[in-house]
Amino acid sequence: MSALADEVVARLRAAYEPAADPERAAGAAAYMRHQFPFLGIATPERRRLTRAALRDLPAPTEEELAAVARALWAQPEREFQHTGADYLRRHVGVAGPGFVEVVHELVTTKAWWDTVDALAAHTAGPLVRSHPSLVATMDRWVADDHLWVARTALLHQLTAKHETDAERLFRYCRLRAGDREFFIRKAIGWALRTYAAVAPDAVERFVEATPALSPLSVREAMRGVARARAG
Repeated sequence: MSALADEVVARLRAAYEPAADPERAAGAAAYMRHQFPFLGIATPERRRLTRAALRDLPAPTEEELAAVARALWAQPEREFQHTGADYLRRHVGVAGPGFVEVVHELVTTKAWWDTVDALAAHTAGPLVRSHPSLVATMDRWVADDHLWVARTALLHQLTAKHETDAERLFRYCRLRAGDREFFIRKAIGWALRTYAAVAPDAVERFVEATPALSPLSVREAMRGVARARAG
């Protein structure tokens, strides 16, 4: 672990522990099916504490970014992984294409939708847009047997808006359309619903032409179409 990673963890723990709320922590753990312990700090307060704790630290190098992320993932309480996802989002610009291996490590470690979705939209997505050679990696990931790796590929264009590669999005959704896994079906619907905000007609045509889509995926996609047309 790097000196910066040590410092980040120490500062965050010193800031978070006095703010812990056992009652909120129990509720958060129950909501996440008791997979992770929590300190019980609401997201706005956690982010406020984080900004204050890390304010004077330098921006990381790519190597330090990986070390900080891994150090935060190693902490038992879930708030540290949420902060790790925020930290990656803020500093992903320092990462080269090889950083995708770190992303893979994180989406398969302590994996659940809360961290995976943040990593997909705000780390994997910007990384692929900055380094187009990584499209081939996403092509492999979407076919992966690991649920969260495939979900990351499905959602990595979530914030691309008009820069979305529609052919790739629709190809990925078509590939996994018949998947029986709830989190894959939901991801397809979410990706289509989000893209519908900028291309409702294209999404509607895709839905009509893809009968293998689950009712959940269709419902989510068409919700986005309806919302876009309403205003």
